[in-house]
Amino acid sequence: MLSQDKLARINHLAKKAKEVGLTDGEKQEQQLLRQEYLKVFRGQMSDQLHTIKVVDDKGNDVTPKKLRESKLRRKGLH
Repeated sequence: MLSQDKLARINHLAKKAKEVGLTDGEKQEQQLLRQEYLKVFRGQMSDQLHTIKVVDDKGNDVTPKKLRESKLRRKGLH
């Protein structure tokens, strides 16, 4: 999870960019913060997807093969 300070800084830089523009240093900082944010977001989304099990109306597990294989790899079973 990204710290509240970093999220606040991302928002501050976005607001400043719209209002007055950013210096080259601030643009670089903004890009690095965005990359870090996206890395955390994607990791959390991946974690969430790996908890999902898809079941049809009859109660059969119809989780996509790719997701099942990914879960096994993640657990070190495949």
